[in-house]
Amino acid sequence: MKKKLLSLLLSFSMLSSFTSSYAMPGRSISAFTACKYTGRDNNDMKVLTVDDELEEPVKCTEENLKYRKNKNLFVNFHSTFYNTKELSWFFKPNNRGLTPEEPPEVLKLLKENSGYYVGNTDEKELYLTFDEGYENGFTGKILDVLKKHNVKAAFFVVEPYLERNRLLIKRMVDEGHLVCNHSAHHPSMAKVTDFEKFKKELAEVEEDYKEITNKDMPKFFRPPMGRFSELSLHYTKELGYKTVFWSLAHYDWDVKKQPNPEEAKKLLLKRTHNGSIILLHAVSKTNTEILDDLITSWKTGGYTLKSLDQLPQ
Repeated sequence: MKKKLLSLLLSFSMLSSFTSSYAMPGRSISAFTACKYTGRDNNDMKVLTVDDELEEPVKCTEENLKYRKNKNLFVNFHSTFYNTKELSWFFKPNNRGLTPEEPPEVLKLLKENSGYYVGNTDEKELYLTFDEGYENGFTGKILDVLKKHNVKAAFFVVEPYLERNRLLIKRMVDEGHLVCNHSAHHPSMAKVTDFEKFKKELAEVEEDYKEITNKDMPKFFRPPMGRFSELSLHYTKELGYKTVFWSLAHYDWDVKKQPNPEEAKKLLLKRTHNGSIILLHAVSKTNTEILDDLITSWKTGGYTLKSLDQLPQ
């Protein structure tokens, strides 16, 4: 027993020594895989440094590690290990005006990393957000409807959108909307495991926004494609951002297969619930056509549309 305990302490000492040797600017990230326990000694565990692509060692054990999920990779950031497994955002909708369900482990990740998918579910309030991957000629009309109803929305933009639509960006800001970060190049942020590269994805958007508006970008981030990991959520929080997912959406992003306006409107209204964070794509012809009626119906139903900077802390 003493021999086994000594081996355990020695293995963790070696791990600490290895990772701390890379604790310098730009090289502070290390990773390991948690593999199925082989019964071998702990010195079979391999530790490695990474830049972006994590490589899986041939041999490792998990018997004495706190993480026990097979074949997942973990990154050591500020002396804490974070899972890099890519996850896709999803929610379980209902037609009864109730908050969509999320697994407890996902809710825990959101709570620990300043993440949101709903606002205050005790109040009849909604948060309207639009994703802007490219301009399809509808954003101006959407802004007209928002102005008519005095509703403030959030527009999540990528770097090319900023560069090609400066006047629309200025109009959004001038009319009181939030222009928020959707990354520079729209990658799965779960796959950007190097912190400096992750930071650059957000920083390039911030820089373009400030050059256009002479303002600092609001600190709200929507992960492209809804892809995330424990590590990406932590990185986002580390950079001062709140991660914003959604609890109400529909099939609206395919411009060649737009949903029927009446059916889309009915679907969104019957799935509306207290605290809804609503995701709409601004490239959608259907969304542009139904937005006026949607906002009218929400207000008639007693809902208040709020800005993301009014989310509960």
